[in-house]
Amino acid sequence: MSGHNKWSTIKNKKGKNDAARAKVFTKIGRELIVAIRDGGSADPNVNSKLRDCIAKAKAANVPNDNIERIIKKAASSNEGDNYESVTYEGYGPSGIAVIVEALTDNRNRTAGEVRHYFDKFGGNMGTPGCVGFMFSKKGVLVIEREELDKDEDTVMEDALEAGATDFEADEDIFTIYTEPEDFSGIRDDLNSKGYQFVSAEVEQVPSTYTKIEDEETQTKMQKMLDMFEDNDDIQNVWHNWEMD
Repeated sequence: MSGHNKWSTIKNKKGKNDAARAKVFTKIGRELIVAIRDGGSADPNVNSKLRDCIAKAKAANVPNDNIERIIKKAASSNEGDNYESVTYEGYGPSGIAVIVEALTDNRNRTAGEVRHYFDKFGGNMGTPGCVGFMFSKKGVLVIEREELDKDEDTVMEDALEAGATDFEADEDIFTIYTEPEDFSGIRDDLNSKGYQFVSAEVEQVPSTYTKIEDEETQTKMQKMLDMFEDNDDIQNVWHNWEMD
């Protein structure tokens, strides 16, 4: 989900109702807990994974009080011990490539639910690697134009100076791409120059996109994505659907 697809997704998320935003907060909260477990520290200054999760949470408008409360709770409990990271791959309607990333405390339950969502809307869950080769991990930073008092040339210059690998300017947003290992440093560098992000995370970016021509199939694909998003175990869904 990048380029013009990315902005339509962000606008959709920004416009969600309170219940949907609460679900986003829950998912990011789980990521924060696991980041503390895996990084061995509740201090973002020494735990880069936690620092990345905090930046993602802030870009998603999770209140600072919520972030601090989750970190305190995770630091004093074993809540994240049962979560494991699992990735599923498959095809949506019209052969759309889909990668589903989950954090789950019950692998069998989550696998069954993911398979059901694929089947329900005319897709199918595949084997590991069946679509992964079509995606590359990239750091993606998205800046909303209307929130910025700098022109395109300045933003591009700052991004490339910080070490970005690519820069795209669309009508509503600037999108900055980085190597995954450089993502945190570039984000922090741009933050120090006053940039704020509406999305900031390492993503699976497709090499090519596929269009869905008929409206009925588009509806099925969107409903499948909505089902994935509504599942608390599923953290991210990446796909190569070229949305209008």
